[in-house]
Amino acid sequence: MNMPYLDRLSLAGIAISLLIASPSHAQCWRGFLVPVLQEQKCVLASDEQREAPSAVLPGLNADPHIAVFEDTFYIYPTTDGNPGWGSTLFRTWSSRDLVNWTNEGVILDLPRDLKWADVHAWAPAIATKNDKYFYYFSAAQNIGVAVADRPQGPFKDPLGEPLVAKGDYRKMQCIDPMVFVDDDGSAYLYWGQGRCKVVKLNDDMISFNPGEVKDITPPGYNEGAFLHKRNGKYYLSWSEYDTRDPRYSVAYGTSDSPLGPFEKAPVNPILSQDGIVKGAGHHSIVQIPGSDEWVIAFHRFRIPDGNGFNRETCLAPLRHAANGRLLSVDVFESVPAVGPSNKKN
Repeated sequence: MNMPYLDRLSLAGIAISLLIASPSHAQCWRGFLVPVLQEQKCVLASDEQREAPSAVLPGLNADPHIAVFEDTFYIYPTTDGNPGWGSTLFRTWSSRDLVNWTNEGVILDLPRDLKWADVHAWAPAIATKNDKYFYYFSAAQNIGVAVADRPQGPFKDPLGEPLVAKGDYRKMQCIDPMVFVDDDGSAYLYWGQGRCKVVKLNDDMISFNPGEVKDITPPGYNEGAFLHKRNGKYYLSWSEYDTRDPRYSVAYGTSDSPLGPFEKAPVNPILSQDGIVKGAGHHSIVQIPGSDEWVIAFHRFRIPDGNGFNRETCLAPLRHAANGRLLSVDVFESVPAVGPSNKKN
């Protein structure tokens, strides 16, 4: 409710007086007692009654990585709906306006394109450098990288082995890669479930010095690290709780360096369950070119009857406050269509 503070106090006082005089003439509404004259009963109105926007992609898709290249947005998701998260391939989707999405088809098929893994195709990410597109992905609890000349692939494995192998680092799963390319061209790989690691990639984008790997795990971290930069500040965001838990949510911290350390913000999470929207997390963030407008992609339990194995991809506006902190995301707010005038040529 957007009303002056004194008006709210007056309304509350009137409602309490009415309740004392006649309890049947008061209605409960989001924690306020509001007088009503109809039906003389108490009705609880909450976000449970709000209608959630439709998923932006058809079917079951999770762990969305959103990116923009030139005048086109792309979403790179995990194909969901498989027992035990047993997907074996990756697809991508493209859009010129963030509303209408086109299936670009399979861009990487594990049994066909890899020698070292054939199942558990999870949580991809993409980056571009040197006129190439580098696709980072989880496969059989390893992290791989594939390369293409176009953001919609097809992608080829240049290594013939994982970039980060299962078991290379203790007390964590080597999954959920994300690569951030800074303004000076330096690229950084973030990854991990249970712990969060970061390392600066070599210029070839497909190798790094293991001796330079840093642990930057913030409090509450579970998985799905993502980094974006605004006004010289680095924002690391991540998912907390388990993806099967309705409380799955997104928190963040900030640093003056892409290598951290990151200080967790005092107001968290920024994305979480609300009403019929459950399990909101494993996100990514994109800036609309030519503006200071930002969009967050995330998955939620399918509506209706979803769970941690049946999830769907959504978009919502992401806003920064005047002091730079991230504001809470409204999971009931859709992203409007973006026209050509909003994007750089």
